[in-house]
Amino acid sequence: MSSLLKFVQDELVTRKDFPEFSAGDTITVYYEIKEGEKTRTQFFKGVVIQRRGAGATETFTIRKMSGAVGVERIFPVNMPALQKIELNQRGKVRRARIYYFRELTGKKAKIKERRR
Repeated sequence: MSSLLKFVQDELVTRKDFPEFSAGDTITVYYEIKEGEKTRTQFFKGVVIQRRGAGATETFTIRKMSGAVGVERIFPVNMPALQKIELNQRGKVRRARIYYFRELTGKKAKIKERRR
């Protein structure tokens, strides 16, 4: 049964070409917003806190600071409104889910860049 589900998900879900990213990376997500009849592109730039799920149900969470308030947004990888993802900086972290990042402020909230 699960192999049948996997087959249907692989066939029906259109995969977009996004760069490989993981927790700690700084990315910019461009997505389409519909307001009545009009559509416009908006972007959300922040640090990836986690990637969760697999296949068609995979999601990722991004956190950014808007003034003094932290804003998090969860994006499904296969969302049709996603236009592109830009990888701005690779981060050097030891965990797959960096929830501790929420409590950090100031210089402590800076993630070191991972060199390739």
